[in-house]
Amino acid sequence: MIISSATDFREAARRKLPPFLFHYLDGGAGAEQTLRSNVDDLQSIKLRQRVLRGAEQLDLGVELFGERYAMPIALAPIGLAGMYARRGEVQAVRAACHRNIPFIQSTVSVCPLSEVAAQASHPIWFQLYVLKDRAFMRDVMRRAWELGSTTLVFTVDMPVPGARYRDAHAGMSGPNAPLRRMVQAMLHPRWAWDVGVFGRPHDLGNISAYRGSATGLADYIGWLGENFDPGIAWQDLEWIRDEWKGKLVIKGILDPDDARDALAFGADGIVVSNHGGRQLDGALSTAQALPIIAEAVKGKMTIFADGGVRTGTDVFRMLALGADGVLIGRAFVYALATAGQAGVERLLAIMEKDLRTNMVLTGVKSVREIGPHLLAR
Repeated sequence: MIISSATDFREAARRKLPPFLFHYLDGGAGAEQTLRSNVDDLQSIKLRQRVLRGAEQLDLGVELFGERYAMPIALAPIGLAGMYARRGEVQAVRAACHRNIPFIQSTVSVCPLSEVAAQASHPIWFQLYVLKDRAFMRDVMRRAWELGSTTLVFTVDMPVPGARYRDAHAGMSGPNAPLRRMVQAMLHPRWAWDVGVFGRPHDLGNISAYRGSATGLADYIGWLGENFDPGIAWQDLEWIRDEWKGKLVIKGILDPDDARDALAFGADGIVVSNHGGRQLDGALSTAQALPIIAEAVKGKMTIFADGGVRTGTDVFRMLALGADGVLIGRAFVYALATAGQAGVERLLAIMEKDLRTNMVLTGVKSVREIGPHLLAR
C-alpha cells in the first residue's frame, strides 16, 4: 500500500488493528456530528493564494515556553497509545524528539512516565485529568517534574466521559467485551504478535506506579468512570497552580469566557479543543471556536488548537485562525499503528512538506507571519 497522507495511514491502521482499538481511536461521542465537523469545517477554510512574493527561504521554527522547536506541531496526549504499537508512547516520543517537536504524554498511557522520559532528548510535556483522587494528581505531578517535565497540560473538558456508542459495538466496552477483544486479537496476528505478545505489560503505567499494582485494560473504563470529577470548579484547582512549578496549559477550551477565566487563573496557555469530538456531540468544531477565542486572548497567552488536523494545510489553517501551535492526535496514532516510530516520522515529514508548500503559495517566509490576513474573505 502506498502511503502519502494521513488518510493512507488511517486505512493501513484499520487493516492492521483489532476493531476495538481502531474504533476506540477513530470514533467520537453520540452521532459523531462534532467529530465530522472538526474535519469538514477545518477543510472548508479557504486561503489567499499570493504570487511573486519571494518566499524561498522559509522558517518553520517556533518558540514555545522558552524552547525552540522545528515546527508549530506537537503530538497530542492519546490514551492507550501503547496499545497501537509495541511500547507505543516510547516510539512516539522518539519520533517527536528526532523531529524536534513537543510530545505530550497522557495520564492513561500504557508506558509509564519513567520509561518514556528515559527515551526523550528534550523535556516531555505531561497531560493530567481532573480526578477525584487528589493524592494521585499530586503524586504524578511530582514524578513528572522529577523526570524533567516542565509543562503540564491540564485537561478540563472531561468531568464525565462522553457517550461513545461505537465502543460498545466494537468491543472496547459492552457485553462480553474481554472475550470479543481476545477473538479480534487472534484474527489480527500481526498486531497480536507485535503488540499483544511483545508489547507487554498492557497496563496503565502511571496509575500502576501510583497504586503499586497493575491496572490493566479491563480496569480502564471503570477506573475512569470512578475518578472523573463532575463537581470540579476553577477555585478547586488553585492548589495545582500553586504546586506546579512549570508552565500550565489548560486543555479543552471552546468558549471565549472560559479562555478569559483560564487567563485569570494564571494559565500560560490553552488548547482550543472539543476532545476530538469525543465529549459533547453538537459542540462547536475547533475551526468555529478558535477565531473568537483568539480575538479574546491572543498575545496574552499561548494558544494551541487540535481537532480534525490531518495535513500540513490543516496546520496552516489553524495558525491562520489564530493558533500559535497545533496538536495532532488521531493522525499520528494512525501512523504509529502502521509503522511505529518510522510511521510517525514519515507523517511529520509529509506535514512539513505541506506546510512549506502552503507558505510559498501564500507568500509568507515564517510561520510567525501566518494569521487571519491569509484567510480568503
